[in-house]
Amino acid sequence: MNQAEALLQAVELACDRINDEAEADIDNQRVGGMVTLVFENRSQIVVNLQKPLQEVWLAARSGGYHFRWVDGRWQDTKGQGEFFEILTRNACSQSGAALVFS
Repeated sequence: MNQAEALLQAVELACDRINDEAEADIDNQRVGGMVTLVFENRSQIVVNLQKPLQEVWLAARSGGYHFRWVDGRWQDTKGQGEFFEILTRNACSQSGAALVFS
């Protein structure tokens, strides 16, 4: 399994863990190389593989982010941080709940 596929699987597992442990209800749907997270307020975050570019894209209310595998982590191409930090920040903001993705 490559790093990008492993990342999507980690996002799905994190949603399952959050749904089990927290008072949150995140509906996560995977279609091919894309995972859509839908929160109780119907806002969404989309994580999408961009295989030709060897990137992962994240779309949230705050905007779009592009990540590349650098030094063992998915780093934002514009220096805004690591994938799970940005996903956590946006998920908390959009859901209104204290969620932690890792």
